[in-house]
Amino acid sequence: MIADIHTLAGAYVLDAVDDIERAAFDRHLAECETCRTEVDEFRETAAMLAGGTWSVPSPRMRENVLAEIKTTRQLPPQAPVPTVVAAAAAGERRRMTRRHLLSAAAAVVVAATAAGTIAYQVQDDRVRQEQATAQAVRDQESRVRGILGSPDVEVRGEQLRDGGRVTVAFSKQDNAGVILLDADAAPADGHVFQLWTVRSSTPISEGALAVGQSQVVKVVDGIASASDVGVTIEPPGGSVTPTVPMVAAVKLL
Repeated sequence: MIADIHTLAGAYVLDAVDDIERAAFDRHLAECETCRTEVDEFRETAAMLAGGTWSVPSPRMRENVLAEIKTTRQLPPQAPVPTVVAAAAAGERRRMTRRHLLSAAAAVVVAATAAGTIAYQVQDDRVRQEQATAQAVRDQESRVRGILGSPDVEVRGEQLRDGGRVTVAFSKQDNAGVILLDADAAPADGHVFQLWTVRSSTPISEGALAVGQSQVVKVVDGIASASDVGVTIEPPGGSVTPTVPMVAAVKLL
């Protein structure tokens, strides 16, 4: 059962719906302009994560870095991802629809089987997670564009020891930066890349990549207090302190 077909836009774009849901949503799209707009927005977001290559920063630095962001996986924020917020144009309508459906569903659940109830909950949780993921990507892309658009933005970069490059675009005015890692290959033997900033001579972890991952975009706050950005190779899940020597270190000061 599809509780609220409007909420399937994100899952539909990410191919996270079953055949029945897809057929129902295809029919719904022909009648719902709001959902067609939202599907277009989700597809634009998903396209930013498509594969591709990027070049070393040039005089058109902002354009080059933005092109990289559109082709590179992004690390999630360190803080928990906020609850998904619906598109403004459809927000009020969806809140009303959700309230009405929940009221009706309350009566149905009384008579529902345990299996049916669990299936509904799994579907609802999946849709919410897909929407939250898409919203987090949009939020982070907005932050990246803001940093790159700062009048004082600077770009520094270094080659990785085993091939590839790490580039840092940062703004002291915004006290934030963007780390872009593009390695030729992921570390061997199940190890992972880990990003670091060095602040007051102390290395601070900025996140470890997944096993097999060689590219990433990471927004870093508090960059004004950092003197260096480093990349190390660590065991799966990362380390508390960096393994030396680093595979690359970028001087910010």
